[in-house]
Amino acid sequence: MVERSRGVTPPVPGRARVPWWRIALRRGLALAGLLGLLGALAWLVTAAFRDGGDETPATTARAVVAPPPKPLRIVFPEGFTRDQMAARITAVDRIAKRKRGVQPRLSAKRYLAATARSPVPAGFAKDAKRGSLEGFLFPATYDFTPKTTSAQLLASQLKAFRRNWSKLNLSYARTKNLTPYDVLIIASLVEREVRVPEERAKVSAVIYNRLKAGIPLGIDASIRYALRVPPTQSLRQSQLDDPTSYNTRVHTGLTPTPIGNPGLASMRAAARPAKVDYLYFVRKPDKIHHFFTSSFTEFQNYANAHGY
Repeated sequence: MVERSRGVTPPVPGRARVPWWRIALRRGLALAGLLGLLGALAWLVTAAFRDGGDETPATTARAVVAPPPKPLRIVFPEGFTRDQMAARITAVDRIAKRKRGVQPRLSAKRYLAATARSPVPAGFAKDAKRGSLEGFLFPATYDFTPKTTSAQLLASQLKAFRRNWSKLNLSYARTKNLTPYDVLIIASLVEREVRVPEERAKVSAVIYNRLKAGIPLGIDASIRYALRVPPTQSLRQSQLDDPTSYNTRVHTGLTPTPIGNPGLASMRAAARPAKVDYLYFVRKPDKIHHFFTSSFTEFQNYANAHGY
């Protein structure tokens, strides 16, 4: 019988005590084996990369996951018409094939077909009866890939149009009994007439004032649109007298559709014109700025003085 003394734990009967040096030896051998195994794994990894040439883990990862191809890009300036956008698609396709060696799926023919038959955005269907998307093809820079279709590009333009149109306050236009489609038409007229940003709201005011007075708008850009006359050519008298519904010298009121695709600045000017009583404007000799007046006599005198 083993006597128990206070504060001392008696040994367990039948179990020999292991010397401390043997425990230390076992732990040392286990640690040495683990280090050897880790060293072998490191050697195998190094050998694998050595067999692959000069590659490193980073270059191997780049070889496995190649960076995505650089997207193609198409720019539609503000005021471009459907036809001009289709021509730009053709030009970009040629550049992509010549410089990048790729043939995009975008097609001018399919783009024109899609923009002629697609539904107009919500809120315009009642007034936009002709079905063309002229005016709704928001002008901007769009990235695309060789696999992007004409329908997908069109969807991007319509999305951009809806996003920008939502920024407008149409309350003033509604007080003048103008519909959203009327505002879009005015924006297209402003876009094709103005080259100086601060004149947008003034030209818009002339349109509002002439609509109220029942005076023909007299905007030659609408005649050019209908008869496909470029701005580099002068309009002949026979063209100025043409009975087309887009001739705002002959007919009062707005054109049947927008005459191009306006940007946000012209949309804002069309929704909120300047508070002026101008009824006339004529281009100044620099062919950039306009002279504005509410007097026909002043308008006529200015035009005569500059040989118009």
